[in-house]
Amino acid sequence: MGELNAGIVPVTPFQQNCTILFDTDDRTGVVVDPGGDVDQILAVLEKNSIKPTAIWLTHGHIDHAGGAMELKEALGVEIIGPHEADKPLLDNIENQAKRFGVADAVRNCVPDRFLVEGDTVSFGGHVFEVLHCPGHAPGHVVYYNRAAQFAHVGDVLFHGSIGRTDLPGGDHQALIRSIKEKLLPLGDEIGFICGHGPGGRFGEERRSNPFLV
Repeated sequence: MGELNAGIVPVTPFQQNCTILFDTDDRTGVVVDPGGDVDQILAVLEKNSIKPTAIWLTHGHIDHAGGAMELKEALGVEIIGPHEADKPLLDNIENQAKRFGVADAVRNCVPDRFLVEGDTVSFGGHVFEVLHCPGHAPGHVVYYNRAAQFAHVGDVLFHGSIGRTDLPGGDHQALIRSIKEKLLPLGDEIGFICGHGPGGRFGEERRSNPFLV
């Protein structure tokens, strides 16, 4: 087993961080949150000789899940996640596109498997624990790799900010609880990638994020 590595492909007009997690030795990996621009994602996979074994979703918003079905068909892999509470969002991605005036070809998404708190998912020997972290979206999940001290937090937490809660199913208090009760206790040293913008470390957010102090 090689090291766990990550690459980011900014996709959609929302500049969402589609993340490719992969093993440096056998080049197996997963695509996290393919919101759109599937041709770009496929080109990065091919250029870097990465062999995806699955698509992982953190939540059901258009900029994270809009390209998942197209990518699934191109790769022949399963869509895993998020939590089933986001099924209404996944069922209405095409309506989300109309509401936001996004012309890109997006499709409603039907995951092959929903996730719950305590599940694990893996590739290439890298095991991720699943944390259900509602607030930004009811079914939002976080993928946590204990060995690498790394988490993919989607739109729960950002560098210096938090996920918005003014969208359908958003709940500010639930989001703060998810961050303070599930993420920060993992440790200050945990590094994270998020759904938009640069990542960081939990300790820095605990000390200086204005939404948490």
